[in-house]
Amino acid sequence: MGCPFDEWYNIIENLRHNNRILTFHRRGLGQSEIGGRIRGTESTVRDLAELLNHFEIEEPIYIVGHSYGGLCAQHFAKTYPDSIAGVVLVDSTSVELKVLDELDLPVINEETDEVWIEKCLNYATKDEEQLREIIKPSLNDKHHHFPDKIQQRILDFQVSPTLYKAMASEIKEWKNDAEVIKSLKDFPDVPLVVIGRDKEFTIKSEMSTGVPLWELRKFEEKWAELITNQVKLSTKGELLIASNSGHSVFLDRPDLLIECIHRISRI
Repeated sequence: MGCPFDEWYNIIENLRHNNRILTFHRRGLGQSEIGGRIRGTESTVRDLAELLNHFEIEEPIYIVGHSYGGLCAQHFAKTYPDSIAGVVLVDSTSVELKVLDELDLPVINEETDEVWIEKCLNYATKDEEQLREIIKPSLNDKHHHFPDKIQQRILDFQVSPTLYKAMASEIKEWKNDAEVIKSLKDFPDVPLVVIGRDKEFTIKSEMSTGVPLWELRKFEEKWAELITNQVKLSTKGELLIASNSGHSVFLDRPDLLIECIHRISRI
């Protein structure tokens, strides 16, 4: 949520020589028009199905989803099980995400969904230049290894008003979406790799945020539990922990992702 597919540049470049790859920005993100419908996992599933039909991709696909994208991937896999050959969930949002809000974490819980929705709706009223002044778009160390045009696309992505309009809708809907996903028929019994972030690495990297250590640890322990439970979606599920990686596994450990995608496609 709120990240461009350009951040997957190294992974895409590595895989594209021997694989057909489809990456897309959900409506409102990047150059995708936002449309008038509510943005949520169901609309993303519908859009992906239409894209596969448009490109005449009829064979089962390997779907890779990170964070909120992992929630969308779970929804798609349950809706179109015959279209799935395998799934990679990358530190994916859980269908039980509401339990994170139920943890007694005073500082972390100050950043509620309602706070984020209000902030996003405010940003959505600004133009690009205003957002540039407010957000001050930046690149991290990993981005600086990308080609200049990719770096610029990442910067431009951050100052689009429609991005924040779409995010507000997605955040507003995601707990309801999770309940819908849970109510759907079984997840397909296909090869599944669940990749979780490194708990200790993440805690260490968040120490400078001012959140108490005990809150960080309690949150990360619950997050790790939710990640681990995703393995049960398929009898062919496998759990991997991305050592020395935070939530952005695609930036911290692209090598692990590339290896997993190669391996799952050979099963």
